[in-house]
Amino acid sequence: MARKNLLSSVTADLEPSKGDHEARTDYARRGASRSMLVSIDEMAENAKKMAAGETIVDLDVDVIDGSFVSDRIETTDEDYLLLRDAIKQNGQSTPILVRPHPHHNGRYMIVFGHRRARVAKDLGVPVRAVVKNIEDVAHIIAQGQENAARANLSFIEKAIFAKKLLGMGQSKDTIKAALMIDDTLLSRMLSVAETIPLTVIDALGAAKSIGRDRWEELKKLVAHPANAELACQEVASAEFIAKEASERFNYLLARLVASRKLHRRARPSKAEPASWAADDNLIAASIQNTGKTYSLLLKSKNASEFGRFISSNLDSLYRAFIATRVGKETGD
Repeated sequence: MARKNLLSSVTADLEPSKGDHEARTDYARRGASRSMLVSIDEMAENAKKMAAGETIVDLDVDVIDGSFVSDRIETTDEDYLLLRDAIKQNGQSTPILVRPHPHHNGRYMIVFGHRRARVAKDLGVPVRAVVKNIEDVAHIIAQGQENAARANLSFIEKAIFAKKLLGMGQSKDTIKAALMIDDTLLSRMLSVAETIPLTVIDALGAAKSIGRDRWEELKKLVAHPANAELACQEVASAEFIAKEASERFNYLLARLVASRKLHRRARPSKAEPASWAADDNLIAASIQNTGKTYSLLLKSKNASEFGRFISSNLDSLYRAFIATRVGKETGD
């Protein structure tokens, strides 16, 4: 308030009176008087911005830390290189948003604008930033909505961001507000992020061109523990690493699909039912062997009686079966 009142008194002294308005108007438009008025106007505007926490300042990147929850899978991709070249040639047109660090005096925490801060560090220049006092929830929402509006985050980056926020104890309402999504999409994002091993996600990277449907297809494949293990092995293979980043997702998906088809072909097929009939034709049976089950279906009017005979003699039949196997193993 003191600064505001001071600026008000200064500008009041410079206001022309009605009596000499025309004479002083022309003078005020020239020379030192004009410069002074412009400077005072700027000071007044800056005072308003500082009161609202919207001052744009140049900050040394060495006193800035990243957000307490990351929302990117960091890569030096083509988009980053284009951004760096643009800032190098034309300067940083859009400031980042930072808040005073909640735990370290004299330091700041990025709310959004991590890549612009990274460019400034690479170029060895200060970063233009708006400094604003905000709490954690407002920080999360501002960070998520800024990136959602710019369409900078891929599906998997948003999914990982949502998973991290949930793990930190943030409510689903806060996460939905940050990413501007509904319950259904949040549920799908969390399902993908929680099912696919982090090793696989890290290896695939941001995968900018891969949308929700493809990630859900991968999720269904790796939901089986054997496929999840295979996926982890694949992303560590020389063949996978040799692929371009844009080709890796499709390569991994194709490998997992091929493995599933091979596994299905290797499964024992269901055998066609066999049949048996007694020499006197008084009883018959249908037999089906699937490899894991063996079914014996008795037919004819004596089926019940013969079935009871078999079931009552299972112990002796099993001993005879074991004796037969032992005889085969010993060669007797």
